[in-house]
Amino acid sequence: MNQLSDRLNSLSPSATLAMSQKSNELKAQGVDVINLSVGEPDFNTPDHIKEAAKKAIDDNYSRYSPVPGYPALRNAIVEKLKKENGLEYTAAQISCANGAKQSVCNAILVLVNPGDEVIVPAPYWVSYPEMVKLAEGTPVIVSAGIEQDFKITPAQLEAVITPKTKALILCSPSNPTGSVYSKEELAGLATVLAKYPQVIVLADEIYEHINYIGAHQSIAQFPGMKERTVIVNGVSKAYAMTGWRIGFIAGPDWLVKACNKLQGQYTSGPCSVSQKAAEAAYTGTQEPVKEMQKAFERRRDLIVELAKEVPGFEVNVPQGAFYLFPKCDSYFGKSFGDQVVKDSDDLAMYLLGEAHVACVGGTSFGAPDCIRMSYATSDENIVEAIRRIKEALAKLK
Repeated sequence: MNQLSDRLNSLSPSATLAMSQKSNELKAQGVDVINLSVGEPDFNTPDHIKEAAKKAIDDNYSRYSPVPGYPALRNAIVEKLKKENGLEYTAAQISCANGAKQSVCNAILVLVNPGDEVIVPAPYWVSYPEMVKLAEGTPVIVSAGIEQDFKITPAQLEAVITPKTKALILCSPSNPTGSVYSKEELAGLATVLAKYPQVIVLADEIYEHINYIGAHQSIAQFPGMKERTVIVNGVSKAYAMTGWRIGFIAGPDWLVKACNKLQGQYTSGPCSVSQKAAEAAYTGTQEPVKEMQKAFERRRDLIVELAKEVPGFEVNVPQGAFYLFPKCDSYFGKSFGDQVVKDSDDLAMYLLGEAHVACVGGTSFGAPDCIRMSYATSDENIVEAIRRIKEALAKLK
């Protein structure tokens, strides 16, 4: 007897977490798996941030924090947005949450009514459409293939806006593709949005600092856009702090107040010690961020060069984040023994079993022809992983 809610039954499990679990199970059996499935830096949190956390424990930061986070952290975020992004906010327009994932979900839950439409460019991060479904909204998927660098055009955006459109989710730099919208491309989207003032933009900028083309560009910079944009960011990717779970939104007062009201009922403020660590991340030296960015860029160059040599892979050059998203549909319909590769999910399972390399099939990212590889791992692992993949793919007939 299924007593679960319709809400829960409408959700799909996270494909990235599922693949990570499968690779961990193989590892536990002693199999040498190279994991290219996880979306997290392989670096340790910088020492000065860890020291701040230790000090916070000694200073007894062990009680409930205000729901939107400590004023000191929110003020540090205000400074960061001013200095790095040229955007003026007040501390009251910042709300911190348990990771940027909760920040995204908070914003969707306070905005979306049953039947509202939310535009989700594909390829998308696996959780966006699921969060919209959780809010009983309708995800409207707009596909952008590798030939347009996985970025939607102003014409594509305008074509799907209806009176029911409530929001647009924009992720740049992108997970899963690593694509980055330029200032000109964002200006084009902003021009379209100017005609539809009811549409709120959810700008997920969590990969802001892992960017290989110069300064990050936010859609909030354009005239009239800041008042209707919710910036989502956090410390996970830039500062190698995935497990600390601190994200934030910056947005208009009415929306931030709503997120605080919602969060006050279901998680309250985020971890007190993590907040003090995040404050140190934003106010301390940014050298570790630059060092990690350099390493990611070197690995990007390496994996692109190697992946281009894999027969049947179509590869673009990602300009940010730490993912490669090659098109691999030339292998669909091929088989090895009794194993038939019907789509990229089958291909990912085949590569895990045969090459012992964990990737994630593109279906759950809204791009069934592609496969996601995270290069947040050592140069040696990248070289060996692509070698194994090449060898395993050659066996498919």
